Amino acid sequence: MVQSFIYFRTYKRDAAWIRYFVLYLFILETLNTGFVIGMMYEPLVINYGEPKSLRISPKMLVADPLMTSLISTSAQFFIARRIRIISRSTVIPLVICFLGICALAGGIALSICVALVPQYVRFLEFKGAIITWLAASALADILITITLTWTLTKRKTGIKKTDDKVAKIIRLTLHTGFLTATLAIADVVVFLIVPHTTLNFIWDLPLSKMYTNALLSTLNARSAWNGLQASGPISDNQNVLFGRIDSSGLTAQSMSAFDTRSPNRTDAIELETKDRPKHSAKQRSLADRIAITTIVDRLDDPALEGNYDKSMHDATDSRMDSQV
Repeated sequence: MVQSFIYFRTYKRDAAWIRYFVLYLFILETLNTGFVIGMMYEPLVINYGEPKSLRISPKMLVADPLMTSLISTSAQFFIARRIRIISRSTVIPLVICFLGICALAGGIALSICVALVPQYVRFLEFKGAIITWLAASALADILITITLTWTLTKRKTGIKKTDDKVAKIIRLTLHTGFLTATLAIADVVVFLIVPHTTLNFIWDLPLSKMYTNALLSTLNARSAWNGLQASGPISDNQNVLFGRIDSSGLTAQSMSAFDTRSPNRTDAIELETKDRPKHSAKQRSLADRIAITTIVDRLDDPALEGNYDKSMHDATDSRMDSQV
């Protein structure tokens, strides 16, 4: 609820379909929370002390695989789309989507099986559906984590402020991607190693929440990443993962640090500032020989809109000669 509230208050200029997607996740998570509460309430309150509570699964357990797979698959589709944009490749996103569909099919099949055969002792008969659901989801998460880490690592430029942003996104990707993958793997492993128990639900019940919070935390962290800028206003969707990316791997905001016309210019490299310190003749001679040339080829994502400097947005080629 907090993540959703922060998103809707902060990122009002995101594309409508992204905002509806966040609303979709919020509604599904709210329903899933209700199902989990009902799942606990039935054996611990309504049927407390009844022997059948140890033999028959709660009625609302049927919704758990379905709701979790609907949430995880949609989150994986969203990240796969971002991977396609930043990597300019369709093969890996298609593999991720295929694994997500397999996980969704396994979740639907498992919900149907639990509805038809609710006895705990027979749950081991559904291991095919369980393995398909959780293993496919875990593989998709691992592939997402590896792909994003590799793609973003290649976008390091040697410029400290840009590289700091990339490093933060990589850390968040590792934390969230491997967290969901670990929960999914632990769920299926515990189910197979310790059958005829409910120990696997320790990992299973929070799984959907991990997917939703991982995605929303990534969306909401955009302002924090932009806060690495030393000065200037913070746009609401400019960063290495969600910004407009040029051929060298820099976003519009990071490029603005080198543009004398941009209000977001930082002090990483000073360009004809009034307070520039004086240098010796030898230092000026060396500095006069330094020139910086930047070639920009933009690939815009219309789904995420932001406050971009118009001069940077319209330019396809820019050249900048500076003196230290």
